[in-house]
Amino acid sequence: MSEPNPQFVTPSGIEIQRYYGPDNTASPNLGEAGRFPFTRGIQKTMYRGRLWTMRQYAGFGAARQTNQRFRWLLEQGQTGLSTAFDLPTQIGLDADDPKAKGEVGRVGVHVATIDDMDELFDSIPLDEVSTSLTINATAAVILAFYVAVAKRRGISPASLQGTLQNDILKEFIARGTQVFPVAPSLRLCVDTMEWALQNTPRFHPISISGYHIREAGSDAVQEVAFTFANAEVYVRSLLERGVDIDALGPKLAFFFGCHNHFLEEIAKFRAARRVWARIMRDGHGAKDVKSQSLRFHVQTCGSTLTSRQPHNNAMRVAWQALAAVLGGAQSLHTNSFDEALALPAEQSASLALRTQQILAHETGVTDTVDPVAGAWAIESLTDELDQRVSATLARVRDEGGMLKLIEAGVPQREIQERAYACQRDIEEGRRKIVGVNTLRLEADDRAIRRASAASSKSVGEAAQVKRLKLFRKKRDASAVEAAVRRLARAARAPTENLFPHILRAVETRVTIGEIFAALRGVFGEYHAR
Repeated sequence: MSEPNPQFVTPSGIEIQRYYGPDNTASPNLGEAGRFPFTRGIQKTMYRGRLWTMRQYAGFGAARQTNQRFRWLLEQGQTGLSTAFDLPTQIGLDADDPKAKGEVGRVGVHVATIDDMDELFDSIPLDEVSTSLTINATAAVILAFYVAVAKRRGISPASLQGTLQNDILKEFIARGTQVFPVAPSLRLCVDTMEWALQNTPRFHPISISGYHIREAGSDAVQEVAFTFANAEVYVRSLLERGVDIDALGPKLAFFFGCHNHFLEEIAKFRAARRVWARIMRDGHGAKDVKSQSLRFHVQTCGSTLTSRQPHNNAMRVAWQALAAVLGGAQSLHTNSFDEALALPAEQSASLALRTQQILAHETGVTDTVDPVAGAWAIESLTDELDQRVSATLARVRDEGGMLKLIEAGVPQREIQERAYACQRDIEEGRRKIVGVNTLRLEADDRAIRRASAASSKSVGEAAQVKRLKLFRKKRDASAVEAAVRRLARAARAPTENLFPHILRAVETRVTIGEIFAALRGVFGEYHAR
């Protein structure tokens, strides 16, 4: 069987030229790092002045287990924490809810009470360590737990630093852990942002995520364009509440994936900075340089990891991490090579972190600002991606905006179509995946530990249910009932900010399941058409 004709195109369908030079690429007008349009980076000195935050994602089982992993990661030189929550926590279910059966602690840590959060961050100084809380539908409750624990320890909310993901629109587009219909979901997200802007000035109240859009099968253009279209919804919602654009802009954070096409991914990040700078300056009148600057976290893409020849994933992760650094990321997570098979072992998690540290301290790529600037191929791809992202954004606006399109299922369908085309390219050999559709080994390497579903269910879940029952016995039941009633009453008042009521409820020892049950009673549940 003959090999398919070679095709030199990026995953976004951009044709790669045989060579690039001054005769087929416009001369780059780069400007300076730290100045509009920030093609070369958002800080004047970039990594010469400060390295990116090394923020490894972790969370499994009960709070105590994840706390041990957090402390171990900090001992290894990690500079920020990133928390993975289990599915019941993500959709507002307590451990004893029948719908949570079999899922407690399975794909992340279970946090249903203020005590769970306290144990999760035991002996971790919340006013010193930057923490990312990777949660969306229940983001308001998780942030309330975090704030309440800080207050319990005598730490002011104003001292907290980190990021709350809180990007509910991408759940409707790409991920599917939304609970309420679009309108009340957006309200809860924006209520949380508004409160945080006023009370936690060092905390980013949203991380608008293209990562999950990419993991759902989008290409690089869709990833950036749909992410920015979602961001515009959040920005407009807060502007309508009277928030100043230059008070909001510096607190917006973004989260992108990094895929395997090295040149396109570097160019994607550079183009994204330019597009966002124009959106904020020209579209919303932002004057503050920090409002115009695109601050983003990058995670190497889990969807690129293979269960066949899993050690190859270490190389994929290293190249993706290098692309993120050359693209100017402010924060980075590197996946462990065994994640396609199991929760990362300490050895693989350590290798993933060391990958970042070697990039930072041994390769020299941090010594100069924007090492790829002026490379004809990079500059051409940056221009092309800028144009394609801008055109997609213009189409979204012309068709009524992202909220309207989400409810009609338009971005969801476009991502599915792109994912289908990509899979066909792999299955028909047009896109090579080493160890999967080329260079396969008969004796595949699967000698990597696997997570035990039986152990997770029998030990973690049973213990969590027991812990929850004890928590309920030790609280004032009448105070809990009153707090739940106040929250439900506030939810029925369209202009009432819900976050203070949620914070008061968790301080009264209301659980995440009880809070979301009250809100379900007012908002109803979302069901896809």
